[in-house]
Amino acid sequence: MINTKKLDKLLLKAEKPARYVGSELNEIVKNKENINLRFAFAFPDVYEVGMSHLGMHILYNLLNSQDNIWCERVFAPWVDMEEIMRENDIPLFALESKDELKDFDIVGFTLQYEMSFTNVLNMIDLANIPVRSEDRDDNMPLIIAGGPCAFNPEPLYNVIDLFVLGEAEEVTLELCNLYEEKKEKGYTKDEFLEKAAQIEGIYVPKFYDVIYNEDGTIKERKILNSNAPEIIKRRIIKDMDKSYFPDKIIVPYIDTVHDRVVLEILRGCVRGCRFCQAGMLYRPFREKNVNTLLSQAENLIESSGHEEISLSSLSSSDYSCLGDLATQLLEKYEKRNIGISLPSLRLDTVTFDLIEKLQEVKKSGLTFAPEAGSQRLRDVINKNLTEEQILKPVKTAFDLGWSTVKLYFMIGLPTETVEDVMGIKDLAYKIKDSFFDRPREQIKGNLRVTVSAACFVPKPFTPFQWFGQNTIDEFYDKAKMLDREIKDKKVVYNYHAPRISYLEAVFARGDRRVADVLIKAWEKGCKFDGWNEWFKYNTWIETFDELGISTDFYATRNREITEVLPWDFIDIGVEKSFLIDEYNKALSESTTPNCKEKCSNCGINKRKVGGVCKRV
Repeated sequence: MINTKKLDKLLLKAEKPARYVGSELNEIVKNKENINLRFAFAFPDVYEVGMSHLGMHILYNLLNSQDNIWCERVFAPWVDMEEIMRENDIPLFALESKDELKDFDIVGFTLQYEMSFTNVLNMIDLANIPVRSEDRDDNMPLIIAGGPCAFNPEPLYNVIDLFVLGEAEEVTLELCNLYEEKKEKGYTKDEFLEKAAQIEGIYVPKFYDVIYNEDGTIKERKILNSNAPEIIKRRIIKDMDKSYFPDKIIVPYIDTVHDRVVLEILRGCVRGCRFCQAGMLYRPFREKNVNTLLSQAENLIESSGHEEISLSSLSSSDYSCLGDLATQLLEKYEKRNIGISLPSLRLDTVTFDLIEKLQEVKKSGLTFAPEAGSQRLRDVINKNLTEEQILKPVKTAFDLGWSTVKLYFMIGLPTETVEDVMGIKDLAYKIKDSFFDRPREQIKGNLRVTVSAACFVPKPFTPFQWFGQNTIDEFYDKAKMLDREIKDKKVVYNYHAPRISYLEAVFARGDRRVADVLIKAWEKGCKFDGWNEWFKYNTWIETFDELGISTDFYATRNREITEVLPWDFIDIGVEKSFLIDEYNKALSESTTPNCKEKCSNCGINKRKVGGVCKRV
């Protein structure tokens, strides 16, 4: 256990001590003497980011609902705190008990973003645990990982002992039960991993090898253990109403990214945007019952004291009972000045009478994501959104008193031309014009249109996984062209850092050969790579060059449909043939209707998990 008196004194030197003290409202502390298994939920970013992650709250409370398990939290210490810890020989510790991570049975990382990978390594090392899996003996904690970035696990194959692929509520408990059996029966680490590999949704990298062709592409995967499956199936929760959801959440002492109750109203998405990994990974579309959500909202409001409820999903306006749910929440909470927010709105399904009611409690700007400026490119990415469907609801918003609009786009999308890029400016200007092209007495507020342009990153399990990314120079040319052309003071423009997006693509589409680069770059000081002030691009490129590995091979190279991809051994439920069809449709600029309009036979209905697909 950490010397808490020493730690308390040192915390006074940290920028934000509250990140490391714990003891928040609804924190769970148990008697270690009564616990069979200790689990550390590790979020590889700072406290404020991690505490805003709904998945952490779900698994934290789920595991702690078991009498025999104690789950605690650990986050990446910010650079000032890490320096204090290393100078004073304080290993990484969990917030609840202040015990160091080496005392835990399982350390579970959530991988939300490829650029957090070096933080995973840094946290393991800060805990005085060997970074490489092969260097950890039976006395060391089991290091596991899940989350969206686990669907290409190969860049971390030599670090993580096993990966959890898919929705984690059920499989994590199964894994914990097996680990308790390991402790009871004295299994070795390898014996445990062999049994774990037989649980659906578990991938153990050490039981496989990869053979490469002369051109660097993958020739084949070899199974090294006869009990390891050839294909790993993603775990899917069948019934969202019966799925575990906490009735309490921890309330931080300091501001976090999202200081609110997050109510998960559905999982999955019916839209089928071709760039969107989440839209493929979380199929099928599954809704929660209104009564279930009302009960969950009441529990969380009463236990947390938060003053806002966020109706969370990939596309909240696709929830079939949205009006009923929002109306009932408003009737119950507006007198208490508790606001209801609706992120992830679609322009073509915006219900302004509902939004206007919600905004009566707490007014905010409107945020939309057209993604592409031209109709041609919106068809390529299957956005299924016309210019009229964008401008009409925005004009309605202006008529109702809104004057602040945020628009999210991507540059570098497949087949993009200069005309498509300039379409971003044109659309923003048309929105500005729609504000002023009204009778003077109707114009209220100070118009502000914010245009944000992210760099497209090809992701596994999307129809765009075969497309190469733009080069860094191409990204900068497009971004700066918009910067030059957008001159209206009412339109604010900003863009994301292309170099970070380039490295993100390298690891998103990387194979096992980038794993050693990752470790060596971390050894050179790379960490917090998603934070501009700490991103060391030159160090990364230098490291790739030293190891003789081409970044362009992974990021900017177009891949043949027939090529074996590093993640092909994972079955997410969406068939590869469907992704190929969508890839070809993108090239022909044709669209696919959403799942509620017509089933496109993506393959997920074969899993028989309900949702929209139960009608097929």
